Amino acid sequence: MRILNALGLSLCGALLCAALGAGTRADNWDKKTIVTFGDSVEIPGQVLPAGTYVFRLADSPANRHIVQIWSGDENQLLATVLAVADYRLDPEDRAMFEFEERPSDSPMALHSWFYPGDSTGPQFVYRYQDQYEYR
Repeated sequence: MRILNALGLSLCGALLCAALGAGTRADNWDKKTIVTFGDSVEIPGQVLPAGTYVFRLADSPANRHIVQIWSGDENQLLATVLAVADYRLDPEDRAMFEFEERPSDSPMALHSWFYPGDSTGPQFVYRYQDQYEYR
């Protein structure tokens, strides 16, 4: 009987720890970042006009590099982008957006996004037809 009681108590303790541990991670899970661009910005597949946008990671435990880009009021999903991992040596205490160089007549292209305190973040990958040779 003692073994059964100890087993039940251990199971309850493990469930309580699991429930409390999941709650601490939920605050930063989606990495929600609100950003305002003063000029047009290119993301893979489209160009965002100047304005306010919400960037967040999709709710996918399997892949933490699926980025969703929402309108500033979060009423419209504008894009879902599959990114790859990018790394920084020194994490910043604020969100960082890095851009690729482009010709002067093209909008800035978003290269990567880092959440405050993170040394890893999603890097946006572009496909350009002039880089590929078709036969």
